Amino acid sequence: MSTSRTVDRAFETALYDTADHALDTAASLLAADPGADAELARRGEEFVATAWRRGWQPADLVRIVRRELDVVHLRLVARLIRAQAPHDRPRGPRWAAQLDAVPEASAAPRADRFSHATAVLELYRLLLRLPTLEPLETGGAEGNGRRTPREARPESRALARIRALLAKAEATGYPEEAEALSAKAQELMARHSVDEALLSAHAPAPDTPGACRIGIEAPYEQAKAVLLDAVADANHCRAVWNEALGFSTVVGFESDLEAVELLHTSLLVQAEAAMTKAETAQRAGGRKRTKTFRQSFLAAYAHRAGARLRAAAEAATAEAGGAGDVDLLPVLASREVAVTDRLERMFPETTTTRLRGAGDAAGWTEGTRAADDAEVGRRRPLR
Repeated sequence: MSTSRTVDRAFETALYDTADHALDTAASLLAADPGADAELARRGEEFVATAWRRGWQPADLVRIVRRELDVVHLRLVARLIRAQAPHDRPRGPRWAAQLDAVPEASAAPRADRFSHATAVLELYRLLLRLPTLEPLETGGAEGNGRRTPREARPESRALARIRALLAKAEATGYPEEAEALSAKAQELMARHSVDEALLSAHAPAPDTPGACRIGIEAPYEQAKAVLLDAVADANHCRAVWNEALGFSTVVGFESDLEAVELLHTSLLVQAEAAMTKAETAQRAGGRKRTKTFRQSFLAAYAHRAGARLRAAAEAATAEAGGAGDVDLLPVLASREVAVTDRLERMFPETTTTRLRGAGDAAGWTEGTRAADDAEVGRRRPLR
């Protein structure tokens, strides 16, 4: 029997039949034919290439495998992604950054051939059933190899300062200081967004909105998605949550997308730290940790943090507009229209959902307090 035929028979047996006995039969076929290993790997690279055509990206694939399967499958998909990459077309800097972030395909503990074949088939079953996603590429700079603003110049000093502020906010043990540092970071993000908008407005070929996906990890996904939505809104972006697949798609201009990714990640770290501190106080008062307390805490944190971020962004934008000779309103309005248009083309049908499990009064109070410790007022400009 040829090696290709062995793989075909194994696929016919296992990939289109979810029964355990079918998986065992197919794994036995592959284990008995060492000559089929190369063909099996080649088929895996084809599955990865098909996932790209269906709108998936490297980070998405890693996330879904980590979510649905096990560490052995994560090693396998990482190896396939890296093996397929040299045969792929250039897809822009965000894609390249995701490839760089793919976990190293370190050598797995030695397994028998049957166990290895079983893991491969389990992974391929998942890859085969991946749904088609909304494409993030527009056929423009990311799709045709043109240099984008992100490629054309190194990270701005503003983004470097934002990263430094958020790193300090995550490191401090004082919620008030963390909130103040985050507010400063948001103000700087707003001014950076204004600068980018003005540069684009006067460029020969103005920027167009892009999109990225941000993972929403368990537990308390809904509250985390609400927090991301608030961060996106404060930074001139829009977010759509895919609960089933565990991510939100954020639409906006590149500099704003970078700000959203940075701030959302940082606020999650800060919220977790504040929640742990609040739970410690609750336990000292004789109350046990509860799921509803944490869900309510994070929901309140997201709600209040969003209001504070919007206020900080509006104040910084008003300050920037008052200090310049250019009327910002038409520039920002045109960018908002462009973002909304891109969002509606990507997601012509969306629904709203009610936040569940946020009925713990103590959790809501503590979450609001954690997000409201420091006043967010007009500060002197960050130069």
